[in-house]
Formats: sequence, C-alpha cells, structure tokens
Amino acid sequence: SPIDTSHGISPQNGAVPGEQGKQEKSVKRGNWGNQIEFVLTSVGYAVGLGNVWRFPYLCYRNGGGAFMFPYFIMLVFCGIPLFFMELSFGQFASQGCLGVWRVSPMFKGVGYGMMVVSTYIGIYYNVVICIAFYYFFVSMTRVLPWTYCSNPWNTPDCVGVLDGNLSSRAALNISQLLNTTQKRTSPSEEYWRRYVLNLSDDIGNLGEVRLPLLGCLGVSWVVVFLCLIKGVKSSGKVVYFTATFPYVVLTILFVRGITLEGAVTGIMYYLTPQWDKILNAKVWGDAASQIFYSLGCAWGGLITMASYNKFNNNCYRDSIIISITNCATSVYAGFVIFSILGFMANHLGVDVSKVADHGPGLAFVAYPEALTLLPISPLWSILFFFMLILLGLGTQFCLLETLVTAIVDEVGNEWIIRKKTFVTLGVAVAGFLLGVPLTTQAGIYWLLLMDNYAASFSLVVISCIMCVAIMYIYGHRNYFKDIEMMLGFPPPLFFQICWRFISPAIIFFILVFTVIQYRPISYNDYVYPTWAISIGFLMALSSVICIPIYAIYKVCRSEGDTLLERLKNATKASKDWGPALPEHRSGRYAPAFSPSTESHLEVQPLQPEKGQSEAAAASPVQGSNGSAHSQDSRL
Repeated sequence: SPIDTSHGISPQNGAVPGEQGKQEKSVKRGNWGNQIEFVLTSVGYAVGLGNVWRFPYLCYRNGGGAFMFPYFIMLVFCGIPLFFMELSFGQFASQGCLGVWRVSPMFKGVGYGMMVVSTYIGIYYNVVICIAFYYFFVSMTRVLPWTYCSNPWNTPDCVGVLDGNLSSRAALNISQLLNTTQKRTSPSEEYWRRYVLNLSDDIGNLGEVRLPLLGCLGVSWVVVFLCLIKGVKSSGKVVYFTATFPYVVLTILFVRGITLEGAVTGIMYYLTPQWDKILNAKVWGDAASQIFYSLGCAWGGLITMASYNKFNNNCYRDSIIISITNCATSVYAGFVIFSILGFMANHLGVDVSKVADHGPGLAFVAYPEALTLLPISPLWSILFFFMLILLGLGTQFCLLETLVTAIVDEVGNEWIIRKKTFVTLGVAVAGFLLGVPLTTQAGIYWLLLMDNYAASFSLVVISCIMCVAIMYIYGHRNYFKDIEMMLGFPPPLFFQICWRFISPAIIFFILVFTVIQYRPISYNDYVYPTWAISIGFLMALSSVICIPIYAIYKVCRSEGDTLLERLKNATKASKDWGPALPEHRSGRYAPAFSPSTESHLEVQPLQPEKGQSEAAAASPVQGSNGSAHSQDSRL
C-alpha cells in the first residue's frame, strides 16, 4: 500500500517540476522562433562581404573555371564536415562557444580564442559596414560625387571615364591612351583616397578622425544593437529581410549587368578555365582558405547560433543547405561583378585585368566607377551599397551574439540572463569605441592589418585543435553516439572519415600553406613598417595563446598526484556535459539519482545497464555496444 501511494504520487511529483524546469530553461535562454530563422541567420552569417569582393577575384586570378574544381573539392571534404561538426557541437550542449567545452575542460581556451577572434573581426567588420553606409548616403544625389574630375579633391592626373568623351579619343589614338592608362587615376579612386579616407602617408600618422565615417559607425552599431536587443528573438525576425534581400539586389544587378555591351568578355574572363593552373599548390591553398574563411568556421558563431536550436533539429540537413548556398552565392556574385567590369573595360578599351580588383578596392573604387557609366547611376549605386550593408550586417549580428552569449552563459546566473540587453549594449558601446581609431586618416591601414593578421592563421590553428579535441581526446565513438542520440542516426560514414582524418589534414595543409605563402602586407604602394607587422602578429597570437595558457591553468587546478592523472582529469568530460534539458538526458547522460521518493528503487535497474554500456564502450566490440546504446536511449 505505501509503495502504491508513492507510485500514485510520484509521476505528478516527478512530472510537474520537470515540465516547469524544461519551460524555464528554454524561456530563460531563448530559442529560435522556427527552423527557417536559424537557417536564414546562418546563411546571413556565412554569406558576407568576402563572397562579393574576394571570391570572384580569386577565381579570376587562379584559372577561372578551373578554380571551381579545387573549390568544390575543398567544400565537400573540409567545408561541409567542419560546418556540420560545429553545428552539432553547439546544438547538442545548447551552450555558447565557452560552455560547450565541458566536453573536455582543458580545451576551454579554444572557446576564449574564438571570442578573441570574433572581437577583432567584430571591430573592423563594422567599420567596413560604416563605409558602405557612407557611400549609400552620398549616392542619394542626381550625379554621383565620383563621376567627374572637377572636384576640389581631384589632382591633375585624374581622368574620368565620362570626361571629354573618351571613346572618340580612343579611336584616334589608342597607344597614347594606353600610356595614360598606366598613370591615370580614376575619379572614384581619388574620391576614395583623398576625400572619404583622406588617407595619411603612414600607419603611425593617425591624423584626424573622419567625422562623416564616425557618424556612420555610430549608425551601424545602433542598427546592430537594435536588431539584437532581444537576442535571437529579435534578430531571428530581422534576418527574414537581411538574409534574403541581397539576393534580390544581386539579381537586379545581374540582369542589368548582362544586358551591357562587353559583359560577355568580363564573364569569359571570370569563367574561362586554365587547366594548367590546377597543378599549382597556390590554387589549392587559395581554394581551401577561401572555403574555410567564407563559412565562418572557428569564429564561434556557428556553435552559438546552433545552441539556440531545438535538441532534435536536423542540423545535418541544415549544414549542407547553408554551405552550398554560401558557395553558390559566391559564384553568382562573380557574374554580377565581372559583367559590369567587362562593360567598363570595353568602354575604356583596355583589358579586363586592368580594371579587376578585390577587397575594399573593388567595392569602393572599381565597381562604383563602373556604375557611373550607367543611366540613372545613383539608383544602381544605392542598390549596390544597400546590398553590401545587408551582407555585412548578417555577419555582424552573429559576431556580437557570439560574444554576448558566451558572457551570459559563462556567468549563467538569473540576474545576468535578465540583464542580457545591457550586456549587448555594453559590448556594442565597447565595439564602437574600439572602432574609432579605424575611422582616422590611417584607419584603412589598421583595418587591413587586422583583416590580414587577426583573423587568418589563428582561425586555422583553433579549428585544428577543435577537431583533435573532439575526435581524439573526447573520442570519436562518444561523439558519434551523441549525434545518434540527438538526430536519431549516427553521422554518415563519409563525415566520420572526414572528421577523423581528412578535414584535420586539410586544415594542417592550409596552415603550412599560409606559412609558406606568407608575404608582409602592403596596401597599393605602401609597405607596412616592421613595428606594424609585429602588432599584426601579436593580434594573431593573442587568440591562439589562450589555448595553452588555459590548458596549463586547468592542469594545475586539477586533482591528481602525478602529471598524467592531472591531465586525465583535466581532459575528462565534466559532470554537467551533455544535453541541457533533463528530458533529453537519456542513455549515458541519465541522472544517477532521480529526485522522486523511491530513488533507490529506480536506480537499481539503471545502474547495471550503465556499467554495462560503459564497459562495452571501453571494449572495441561494436555490435553489442551499439545495441546496448540504442536500447538505452529508447528507455
């Protein structure tokens, strides 16, 4: 009879608090409104400025259509597997880039490294967005300010595409024109260097802050903050627009571009395969690096975004959709860029290679100049810069959310969860203040320094260590079981092989390639001084150094008499590693003691099972181990 009553009471006792706990946990941390929000956010994160200004140029430099071959091979063997790994990692633990390292506490430094990288990128990325904002605002005129050479900031060398009808002169004297093309500076370049940036002669010579840019920087930080004011709840709604509208603009610009004279020449330049280049290691290195940086692996953003997913969401499908969308966008953007560059080269009577450029030079000099040749040029200019702003913001949202989520999850008490908006505000204000030096006259030098050093080889190291920590320290069998428990099926064999062998090998190859290919940075003709390059290396090291420092700290704090014991304890998954919500903690994550009255009665049958499955996991035999596990999770 007493046992009966306890049975009668127990389900209520057990269920109600459990339900409440589940509700609180999700409400406290927040979730995506639905799956589309997550996919759109991740697409917005992966598709950034690099897709427009880096990929088309790399493609044209590295053998046109032939570059697509190594590019897609790297996507399949390195891009998609790493993307899937980060998404599944964050989703399984529902934690940001610091919290997930309960899987092996010694490697938490990797999470700190990701935070440092995201901080650097977040600071300078918003400065690029603010320049796009500036161009967006000044495009709202009848004549674009970089059309003619008659402005106070122009020099005598300036030759506009529209000044004195160039094409009739070209017919007269092509050789003379080609000589002037070497020295010719375009009005758009002078506008960019002498007016917008008012560029100083040296990275150390900061000069004054450019107030228009400072104002636009304020605008872009305010926009980012307002979109993230409620965390993923508000940003999830914003991405419906920011992640989809760039495709509308790309399509409008594409249709406008291919109808122009000379567009085909530009596109042929972009796509004509030069198969001899495929044997060149540089081409493969560029392909691997581009995939790696473009997908945003090792920034911590993917882990963070996936941590707001529902536990059983199919992140395997998502990772494939997002990775392929990202690469398709890059290829599509190439058509948009090269059709208009081809038209401009045709108009100037020069080779496409003379007008092709990448990075800020493409977005703020070459492309705007080509736009001045079109009828109603301000309209196309407004569209183009609006697209750049949206592409940048999609990435910026995730960078900020990564930092905020990491801080909130790490502190993890009720108070900070309620005050999350203030944390977001604090991070945004700090980001704005740190971005101020980048709006000075030497700002672009610093921006490129950060872009080249803060976020290049350190990402590769972080990613490599992450692969090794999950696959070899935590153990691939454990991880595959975790994924099976979450998705209902183990990761496909191809991914298992990639994660264990191929992807780490490719990442290592990228690292070696980056070191061999290293050239000190320069901007146009300006060569950076040694002290600036040293600062660049310090920025790169500052994120990687977190890993050994934290590891040493963790080993010193661990229990154990010998170093080996301490290492074992430091790498062993902590007790609270596993699914965040109690109802998902089945199998080997099942709590040993249930809170209900007959705890000892309940524990009895679970304990041997648990011991058995652990013993099986230790033994190499696969079959029994698998069945024991699936039985366990069904239980």
